[in-house]
Amino acid sequence: MESRQHGFSLIEIAIVLVIITLLLGGVMKGQELINNAKVANLARDFDSIKQAIYGYQGSYKALPGDDVNAVLHVAGTVATTPASAIGNGTIDGSWDSVTATDESVVFWQHVRMAGLLTGSQTISTASLLDPFFPANVAGGRIGVQGNLGTTNSPKPVAGIPGTYVICSASIPGKLAKRLDIMLDDGDTALGSMRVTSAAAGTAAIASGQAVATKPLADDALYTVCLGV
Repeated sequence: MESRQHGFSLIEIAIVLVIITLLLGGVMKGQELINNAKVANLARDFDSIKQAIYGYQGSYKALPGDDVNAVLHVAGTVATTPASAIGNGTIDGSWDSVTATDESVVFWQHVRMAGLLTGSQTISTASLLDPFFPANVAGGRIGVQGNLGTTNSPKPVAGIPGTYVICSASIPGKLAKRLDIMLDDGDTALGSMRVTSAAAGTAAIASGQAVATKPLADDALYTVCLGV
């Protein structure tokens, strides 16, 4: 008896292709939702730190980190480096400092003790990834500093405006671009938000100001800074 081989019909193949297309579309849509959630989370980081600065100022008439009366106000630690800059009206030290006595480090203790942000109130600076330091959704360090452009308070990115600068590291380019569109002008090299390829770490900015960059590679990691 002659055997007969059966293949897929055109209709069956078409149905399979439709199913595959729907599955791929669902995956892409899911990834889009995840990325949107990450950008919103990153944006909240910047806003919450800005509100913490102004909230502390409103309550104690002093800057967190720069508060000479931190012991009285929040039972916190008074920064000691540089001693001549304490109470000078800015947040001295680099945003990614790991020096426990810098204002930009003590800042986190002050705002947490004031109930403005959550996190450890015990200053610990073993490394950039120490749990004392806040991290963004991408796992990068978050920090804040004054923006006077002085030795004690260097501009983290050349030309960035603002009294204070909030920086967030290790952000993929595809998220950094969306973040700039959401919070600024969409140009990562201009405006209040600027993106730099400089890595987090005091050595990266000790020799000078980082330079803002564009265009961004989607999968490369960048530091995003916002002047407020």
